[in-house]
Amino acid sequence: MPASTRKSPFAAGFLQGLPFVAVIVPFGMLFGVVGTEAGMDLAQVMAMTVLVIAGASQFTAVQLMTDNAPVLLVLAASLTVNLRMAMYSASLAPYLGAAPVWKRALVAYMLVDQCYAASILRYESRPGEPVAARVAFYFGVASPVVPLWYLSTWFGAVLGTAIPEGLALDFAVPITFLALLGPALRTLPHVVAALVSAVMTLAFAWMPTGLGLMVAAVLAMGAGAATELWQDRQR
Repeated sequence: MPASTRKSPFAAGFLQGLPFVAVIVPFGMLFGVVGTEAGMDLAQVMAMTVLVIAGASQFTAVQLMTDNAPVLLVLAASLTVNLRMAMYSASLAPYLGAAPVWKRALVAYMLVDQCYAASILRYESRPGEPVAARVAFYFGVASPVVPLWYLSTWFGAVLGTAIPEGLALDFAVPITFLALLGPALRTLPHVVAALVSAVMTLAFAWMPTGLGLMVAAVLAMGAGAATELWQDRQR
């Protein structure tokens, strides 16, 4: 029997989550630095990290708060950035919906891009896997990702401006999302949605802070859905 099949689901998930450490650590440190530079104290930075646990929306919220944007716009833009989590949840529901409520609650709390990307690939390739094994795999992926997100954010917030600019921690943001986006572009609707999102974000860059991103996200989701309906009609 191959060694990969002898691993427990949790251990297999842990190994899948380890490579993400390379981007989670600088990503978290960068948010810690950005948060403190925006005027937040350590408690506020860590509260946002632990409660929100969504790097992209945290960066969006801090940037808008720095720009003195209205509270409603900050909330709306952050929620828009996190709309993908609703799609992640719908995608995971057929695989994890039968799990106990407390396990589903933990999965929902730890629903981040890296955990979703690694887990959904395994679930789709193993349709007959028991629900308990699927949950264990998900927790395995999350076990190196989530704690290191907290720790690296704390480290960045404590050090703040003491981190040399030459480290260029901001490389982690685009690399993280490029690494996640690539494997997800498996169908024409996915590709269309990604292209529309990129083009519309640039086209609406002139709009007030955060508003262009919201409009682009809505248009991208509509374009992806329309493409999927067109494909269904063609069949």
